[in-house]
Amino acid sequence: MIYKLILALRDRRYRGGRHSQKADVPTVCIGNITVGGTGKTPHTELAVRRLQEVGGYKSIAILSRGYKRRSKGFQQVLATSTADFCGDEPLLLKRRLPEVTVAVDKDRLEGCAILADPLKAQALKHCADPDFPGAEAIVLDDAYQYRRLKADLSVVLTDYSRPVTRDSLLPAGRLRDLKRRLYDADIIIVTKCPYELDDAEKQECARILGFESFDPGTCIATRRGTGIPLLFSGISHEAPLPVFPEADTRYIYSHKLLLMTGIADDTPLRNHLSATYMITGHLRYPDHHRFTKADIRAVQAHLRHNPTSAVFTTEKDAQRLRDLKSIPPNIRERLFYVPITAVFQSSREADLFDQYLHKI
Repeated sequence: MIYKLILALRDRRYRGGRHSQKADVPTVCIGNITVGGTGKTPHTELAVRRLQEVGGYKSIAILSRGYKRRSKGFQQVLATSTADFCGDEPLLLKRRLPEVTVAVDKDRLEGCAILADPLKAQALKHCADPDFPGAEAIVLDDAYQYRRLKADLSVVLTDYSRPVTRDSLLPAGRLRDLKRRLYDADIIIVTKCPYELDDAEKQECARILGFESFDPGTCIATRRGTGIPLLFSGISHEAPLPVFPEADTRYIYSHKLLLMTGIADDTPLRNHLSATYMITGHLRYPDHHRFTKADIRAVQAHLRHNPTSAVFTTEKDAQRLRDLKSIPPNIRERLFYVPITAVFQSSREADLFDQYLHKI
């Protein structure tokens, strides 16, 4: 009850808009109201790629908080950075989008101001690499709770298997914000849909989320006379890639694998891999887990009983595993990650998303 009261008072402070301000360049916020597991990172990548395609922006930046990083203040993320320095998700995005400026800053207003005017970075003593082009647009990764910054377009994600309306606030559930904040979004995306939903299933999903109606033709859900785009997306798993350059790709064709994950929801990956492999073990850790020598010893113990097994992990976990210098050769040669991308269920939804991006 105390947590709900704090959130309600905070919501009242910012609801009028007097305590929020916009950045100097257009911004798109990709966020949620739950603790992890909705697919913010692949949808951030999706938003950047669509802005490049339809927005006409030549210089796009991504700004993240850099959760669990050890650096301070504003920092640019390089492809050669470590997850310890900048956080696993920003590093993943930089390696997926090398042409895009990626930065981390807990103060999102400051971060946006610096990305829009790189000269400000030159004056920062703590910034390790202040050389980057000025951003014409910024995609904010996980900034929906940062109310001091008013994004030009707010996109909120909700997991298909755990809709926010059937969840509870922390610590009883996974909600970190009030349920009603879902309806403040400019676009809502139902993520991780397990298959292509038909119109009736989408209408039922809209009902569960508290909407009175949903038009599959326009992709607009209506609540109290207000229409909000309600889109549906899934996860596409790509071919496995080596975590380390010395990997032996023949292990990809092994019939057995050990799964090693430290993310909020590894169910989609496990389901995907179980269709092809016999999963002989699953080492599951908390989200953003910082891997240790003890974790590697657990992998070694498993491989002693399964000497032909490959070791698979997520792309986000791969960023942190690369920081661990004590991984022995027999694990490096069989360690792979599975890249994922977010895809809309229909061209109508993709086109509507593009239309909103084009207007910012």
